[in-house]
Amino acid sequence: MSRGEPSPQRRRAWIALGANLGQPERTLAAALGRLRAASGLSGWRCSSLWRTAPLDCPPGTPEFLNAVAVCETASEPEWLLGLLHGIEAWAGRDRAAEGRHGARSLDLDLLYVGELRRGRPGLTLPHPRLEQRRFVLAPLCELDADWILPSGRTVRAALAALGTDGPSVERLP
Repeated sequence: MSRGEPSPQRRRAWIALGANLGQPERTLAAALGRLRAASGLSGWRCSSLWRTAPLDCPPGTPEFLNAVAVCETASEPEWLLGLLHGIEAWAGRDRAAEGRHGARSLDLDLLYVGELRRGRPGLTLPHPRLEQRRFVLAPLCELDADWILPSGRTVRAALAALGTDGPSVERLP
């Protein structure tokens, strides 16, 4: 996919991937494979894996592996969110049974879809905490550091604004 904008009927969709239970690296690779195989999604790019310290999790929560992927789609965000939830369920995630923060087999978050805005139960676009999460901004910066976020800042600037406090992130080879 070029760094230019998708064709007018297609939009860029940004997805955060994370896991810290079982075999997270294999789970993330399998989830990405399922996403790449989905009809109507094309032009995939994915960041490296990043090891991240848990954020707002109970003590003893294992470190996460995180990544960000981007694709092009003409599908509505609600359809894409349903696809993400289906892949999470396939990986053993039970959203109804787990708490908001903590360990999980797979977490797929829809961050941004074109210039679309949504404020519905279960779907807020852009993701409301996008610019507060180092584990999202670091891999996003790897893909497109100069992308302008909803706040008007570049990804690079948003990441720098977080400073050095907070959970650590480390790019894996």
